[in-house]
Amino acid sequence: MNSPATWFREDFTHTGSSFGLRIVRKLDEVQSPFQKIEIYETTDWGNLMVIDGATMVTTRDNFFYHEMMAHAPLFTHPDPRDVVIIGGGDCGTLREVLKHPGVRSAVQCDIDEQVTRMSEKYFPELCESNADPRATVMFDDGIAFMANAKPESIDVIVVDSTDPVGPAEGLFNRAFYENCRKALRPDGLLVQQSESPLALMHLIVDMRAAMRAAGFVDFAILPFPQPCYPTGWWSCLIASKQPRDLASFRKADAAAKAFATKYYTAGIHQGALATPPFVAQALAD
Repeated sequence: MNSPATWFREDFTHTGSSFGLRIVRKLDEVQSPFQKIEIYETTDWGNLMVIDGATMVTTRDNFFYHEMMAHAPLFTHPDPRDVVIIGGGDCGTLREVLKHPGVRSAVQCDIDEQVTRMSEKYFPELCESNADPRATVMFDDGIAFMANAKPESIDVIVVDSTDPVGPAEGLFNRAFYENCRKALRPDGLLVQQSESPLALMHLIVDMRAAMRAAGFVDFAILPFPQPCYPTGWWSCLIASKQPRDLASFRKADAAAKAFATKYYTAGIHQGALATPPFVAQALAD
């Protein structure tokens, strides 16, 4: 008789739903000064990283998130050369950013070194660009990093953070966004993971309001699939320092990109810019 399957399950109390993966075994666990990080081997989804009980990354589906967080803003910017990633400790977004040959520097600042060390060990494919000479991988407080950043020195800031609780809570407020705006060049863009439009629309509304209060002008919300996150549907919010049409991106360059992706294409980007009526209504309200 087969033994019953073992499952990792995360209950999303705030959305009234849950997500589960069948696991083979726990591979590792570490308590950092900031959070508890666990790694599991699953039967069908590769490895799974869990932080403080919340699903962060799986081998099978991380590409949706990393590709949209990197390529959507970089192809929206006219000439992204200097990029900063706040958070992003699994290094997947950094890898995608560095696929752009025009990028001359990419700084990743995550507060928790243990996230990166675990990713190097259990998600090495996400860390394959860490040694790129254009990359700087540092472990520090992202809020302080942006507060001390040189004015008008960055083209794109990617806030690749966990949910707005714990160490990431300070990455979702007006003071942080004001520092980001100061550090951006005139045509600079800020992009941040913006949760589920279906279940957490109030967070998107609050984020956009805080960005607007900090001086950002135009906004675009791009939804994308993310099976392991609440509702399986996630989003990123792009904000511009100066007035511009964020529905316009370098479509020809995206279509002719010289690197491989699993999800992002010029067509996917164009489609993600179509705002569902319920999202438009929530933002209008």
